[in-house]
Amino acid sequence: MNVPIVRPDLGDEEIAAVTRVLRSGWILMGPEVEALEREFAAAVGAPHAVAVSSGTAALELALRVAGVGPGDEVVTVSHSFIATANCIVTVGARPVFIDVDPVTFGMDPRHLAAAIGPRTRAILPAHQLGLPCDLRGILAAARGLPVIEDAACALGSELDGARIGRPAGLMACFSFHPRKVITTGDGGMITTADAALAQRLRLLRAHGLAGDRFLEPAYNLRLTDLQAAVARPQLARLERSLAERRRIAGRYHAALSHHTRLAPAETPRGAVPNWQSYPARARPGADAAELLTRLSAAGIGVRGGIANAHEQPAYAGSDRARMGPNGLEVSEMLRARTVMLPIFQGMTPAEEEAVLGALAQLLS
Repeated sequence: MNVPIVRPDLGDEEIAAVTRVLRSGWILMGPEVEALEREFAAAVGAPHAVAVSSGTAALELALRVAGVGPGDEVVTVSHSFIATANCIVTVGARPVFIDVDPVTFGMDPRHLAAAIGPRTRAILPAHQLGLPCDLRGILAAARGLPVIEDAACALGSELDGARIGRPAGLMACFSFHPRKVITTGDGGMITTADAALAQRLRLLRAHGLAGDRFLEPAYNLRLTDLQAAVARPQLARLERSLAERRRIAGRYHAALSHHTRLAPAETPRGAVPNWQSYPARARPGADAAELLTRLSAAGIGVRGGIANAHEQPAYAGSDRARMGPNGLEVSEMLRARTVMLPIFQGMTPAEEEAVLGALAQLLS
């Protein structure tokens, strides 16, 4: 059996939703997008939600409305999908990379204060793999600077009893990429508690158009009604999807608790992850590359650790970014030793058993 790393949860409800939009004749940004924004805001407990064309667009637009621009710096993490760094560069600023916590896979607030300099304009932590990072510690160390959460992977995750996206900082940015808990093929959402900020986000995502006037130079970052219609049935099933992911994660926890070669993922203190991904870790003495090869040969769709931006050609050896003063040792360790296991709503019992069987075979 071949078990994919992920499979989008799409079926008859999504097909019917797309058909409804096609028959309506309104396929760009209209009533479906407005409905999705209301429903998404309610799902995460945010006063305002603004839909955009991708998670990357959400990050870039959030930085722009926060006033980040040429000559500024944004403290962030290298241990994240490359978009986290790229969105900073595309607004003309420079990323400052600091290390991550080995449990949360997210920004370690102990390194934040030392990385803030006179040009720092914002802080951009990532809730990596759906594991909430230490927002309380980050906000305390941020010196009043705006905190924009990269919550691309974190829909449905909770920290200290609250859903990620409320948000704790200025804005939180989500992705609807096919690897995420719900997908529109591509798309994104920004949540905020600031009504004026939400209004400005809506202005800038659509060419700066208000009524019949273009108020300022802006962008085309609109989500379509077709995409929103695909997202809404998935969002309605969110609680069921989260429960299923958490059940599967529980099976992996149990299978790996006494495994001699792979250790189970840890749950950060005060957190309820959505388990967008399941990051097992090679135990001391085990070779992560060998484990990945054996699992892949058994038909299990696995991936290695998250790539670090500072090790990629786009940033390595360049002045596009600078390193914080405390190094990136944990980021590099997690890249080398993480083994991502398949996890998604809709896994069949046979697929679950295939993964568990392959994990047991690693012991032989």
